[in-house]
Amino acid sequence: MITRRITYRLYPTAQQEMTLFEWRRLHAYLYNACVEHRRASYKQYGQSVGYMDQQNLLPAFKQCWPEFKALGSQALQATVKRVDFAFQRFFKGLGRYPKFKSIRLFSGWTYPAKAGWKALTDGINGHLQLSNLGKIRMRGQARTWGRPTTCTIVYRPSERKWYASITVECNPERQTDGDAVGIDLGCIDAVSFSDGTKESKPDFIKAGDVAVERASKVLRRKRRPDRKQGVKASNRWRKARRKVSKIQRKVANQRADWLHKLTSGIVSRNSLVAGEQLNVKGMTRKAQKGKRKRQKAGLNRSILSVGFGMIGPMLAYKEAEAGGFYLESPTRQLKPSQRCAQCWELTPKSLSDRIHRCQHCGHAEDRDTNAAQVNLIWARGQESSLASAEPSSSTNCGSMRQLGAMKRTKHLAQHSG
Repeated sequence: MITRRITYRLYPTAQQEMTLFEWRRLHAYLYNACVEHRRASYKQYGQSVGYMDQQNLLPAFKQCWPEFKALGSQALQATVKRVDFAFQRFFKGLGRYPKFKSIRLFSGWTYPAKAGWKALTDGINGHLQLSNLGKIRMRGQARTWGRPTTCTIVYRPSERKWYASITVECNPERQTDGDAVGIDLGCIDAVSFSDGTKESKPDFIKAGDVAVERASKVLRRKRRPDRKQGVKASNRWRKARRKVSKIQRKVANQRADWLHKLTSGIVSRNSLVAGEQLNVKGMTRKAQKGKRKRQKAGLNRSILSVGFGMIGPMLAYKEAEAGGFYLESPTRQLKPSQRCAQCWELTPKSLSDRIHRCQHCGHAEDRDTNAAQVNLIWARGQESSLASAEPSSSTNCGSMRQLGAMKRTKHLAQHSG
């Protein structure tokens, strides 16, 4: 069984939407209260507060604040766990110190188990039933439906829309042929294949960038909000802001649709796909002082517009569903852009050199095609280890399911003793 996530658009009634806004506000209050509890406890008493400490305080918390009872115990526990995740990321050096969440921009809440909600659907449209609220009409379609496990209610202020993100345990299946292909990502041609074919960047990306730039120029001329000086946003600024968000959302949806179709086509033809490891976050980092900032900003936009960080994960899970493999070569050690696919020697090149001409064997090939061939040769050298590879174990991240297992183990140990 594999876990997959499906997002549905919710259509609540006016009364239901008022209740959803109220619940969203209460979850934001709980999140901020947990952050303040941890902060004050450490500063005043030097004591660290963990997830279990705050979870055990929830019954007394609901006695003092009865309005939280309608939200459900497990949904409240998930919000407390969300605070714990934020502090874990901070302690591991993966994020900043957790701050208070704005009530207006709080994303939503989660039902981590089956209690409190029910999906009345077979995967295509249907209704979402929430305890103490009723049925909410929803629209969407799942490629493979299964057993629902969790549900997250999300509100997007820029769109003024509600969504339900439901995870299901299912057995998705895909068809694939036995071919193999190497790929190389680029800004001019989005994807270059080892057989010499290329996938160009779609036209909607450039058209969307132009539309966003024009709408943003109009937005900059309106009176924007400034909370420190007590300035409220004008109605025209709000209207222009919604227009920019609408264009950005349309381009993002088009990009996701294009990438899904592209990766699905690659998987349907090849059971082995070879890419390369890319540090997209480092590649799109801002230019330092004294550097050509405008040129670097343009390069960053080109990388993000193609979706470098989305193609790899899509190919990975789709190949897993089809029973194939997606491998990423170690870019820093292998250097596919500099290495020759014929003699395996390195030939230094700059970004302006679009043709690979080997200094050792004289082989000439398109730069990106040669890099894709190098990735494929490296991946085929790993085929012997793929057959004996064991499935990786799950990460111990302190999820709600892992916490439940720890509780049951502790409970059985106490009663058995």
